[in-house]
Amino acid sequence: MTTELAEKAVYRVHINAPIEKVWSELVKTDEVLPFFFGAVCNTEDGLKVGAKIAMRTKDDKYTSVVGEVLEFDPPYRYSHTLKFTNMDDPYSTVIYELSEKDGGVEFSLTTLNVPAGTKTEKSMAQGSPFIINTLKALCETGRPTLSGRLMLGMISLMTPFTPKECLSKNWPYEKI
Repeated sequence: MTTELAEKAVYRVHINAPIEKVWSELVKTDEVLPFFFGAVCNTEDGLKVGAKIAMRTKDDKYTSVVGEVLEFDPPYRYSHTLKFTNMDDPYSTVIYELSEKDGGVEFSLTTLNVPAGTKTEKSMAQGSPFIINTLKALCETGRPTLSGRLMLGMISLMTPFTPKECLSKNWPYEKI
């Protein structure tokens, strides 16, 4: 059986901030990341090629996304595989690229190898604009947009309804 893959999707935004600021926000670990829907990027030994990553709730109870770092080239490029823990879809790839442009940073988020017509494709298409726009607001103003803050509040309220398959105990690094 062959799985049809969606064409790559590219989301771009210009961020009025130094590249070092954008990069440092993007790659924070062990701290809530508003642009990643309030998740904390956990690793065993920091972000580097081959590192397993798990996007977890602040209390570490739930894991929403898992993957492995494929590229890590500060402050220009970072890519990793991605799998939503509540979906049966296979891993796909996300690439973040930063380049200095017009006194700021052109930031792009590219998705690759996303199976066409899947829940993962739909989630990535809906979530990617939120990610880039919230990262932009955070880097430029120090906080997410009002709509971003409202979304983060809704996510917090919905946490008790998170599916059991997303429990972090089901996603140890050896399983990722």
